[in-house]
Amino acid sequence: MPLPPLFGHDGVKRRLAGAVAVARLPQALLFEGPRGVGKQRLALWLAQCLVCERGGACGECRGCRQVATLQHPDVHWFVPLELSKKGADADKQVDLVAEALAEEMTARREQPLYQAPGGLASHGIAAVRLLLRRLSLTPAVGSRKVFIVGDAERLIPQRGMEDAANALLKALEEPPADTIIILTASDPEALLPTILSRVVRVRVARIIDSVVTEFAQQVLGITAKDELVERVRVAEGCIGRLLATGSDSGAATRRAGDLLEASRKGAATPYALALTQMPFQARGGFTEMLDALAGRLRTEAKTGVETQRLVEAIARVMDARELAQGNVNPQLVAAVLAEDLAGAENR
Repeated sequence: MPLPPLFGHDGVKRRLAGAVAVARLPQALLFEGPRGVGKQRLALWLAQCLVCERGGACGECRGCRQVATLQHPDVHWFVPLELSKKGADADKQVDLVAEALAEEMTARREQPLYQAPGGLASHGIAAVRLLLRRLSLTPAVGSRKVFIVGDAERLIPQRGMEDAANALLKALEEPPADTIIILTASDPEALLPTILSRVVRVRVARIIDSVVTEFAQQVLGITAKDELVERVRVAEGCIGRLLATGSDSGAATRRAGDLLEASRKGAATPYALALTQMPFQARGGFTEMLDALAGRLRTEAKTGVETQRLVEAIARVMDARELAQGNVNPQLVAAVLAEDLAGAENR
C-alpha cells in the first residue's frame, strides 16, 4: 500500500519546492517540530521532489510512486530499531541492521499508518555505518540519493553514548555532491551541538484542526461526530497523535494520566507507578510519557483554573524531561516527579 498523501504544511512545502527548483536546497537539513506533526512524511515528500521525473513531486511518475511505496532504490529511510539479535563483529552488526531495516520497511509498506518506534529503539553505530556505506554508492536510477534519518535524537540514547552521532558528523559536513541528508527530530536540543551546526533547521509547525479533521475523515474513515471532535482535539495539530489515540501508541498518554491522577491522590500510589517504568527507557517511552503529561497539563491550564499551580507542574515535568536525557534511571526521575507534582497539588 502507498503512503497516504501529505496533509497540510503548504507553506514549508512551497519553500522547499522553490529551493529544489532553483537548485538551492541545502544538502543537510533538520526538520524539527512536535512529535507526530508529520516531519518524516514531509521528508518523504521532499524526496519525491528530488527524484520526480517531471519535477515537483507529481505523484504519478515512476520515481514518485516508488517513494510512496517505499521502494525507490535511491531513497534511504533510516528509523530507530531495536535489534533482537547481536552481531559478533562490526560487519555482522551492520548486516543485522540492514535486515531489520528491510523488515521494517516491508511492514510499513503493508501498513503505511505506522506506529512510533518502541522506547528502546535507537540509531546505533551499526546503523550509521550502514548509512555511510550506502552514502558512498552512486545513485541507482537517477542523479540523486536521499537519506532520511527519522527521530534523529535517538542517535544518542543516553548522554555519554554519542558514538553514532559523532560518526555521522563528517557526512553532514561534506555530503557527496549527489546526496541530500534529512534529519527529523521532535527534540532537536537533544542532538549534539556539532550536528546542529552542520544542518539547516526547518521548523515544521502544527497543522490546523480542519486539516487534521480532513485526514481523519478521508484516511481513517472516522465519521462519528463525537469521536471525530475528540480525536482531533487530542491530536493538537499533529496527525501522528491522531493515529496514536486509537492504538497502542496511546500508552504514553495513559501512563501520563495515571501518574497525574496518582500524584493528586497522594500516599504511596505514585511511587508504585514510578517503579513500573522501565529503567532503561529514558529516550523513548519515558520521554513520550513526559511529553504527554505536559500536554495534558497545558490543556488544563487553558481553562484558566488554578493556572499558577499548573504552570509550576509543567515546569517540574520539563525539569524531569531534561534529567531523562542524562544517565539517570527513569524510575528515580518518575518518583521525584511524582513527589513534586503531589507537593504542587497541596500548595
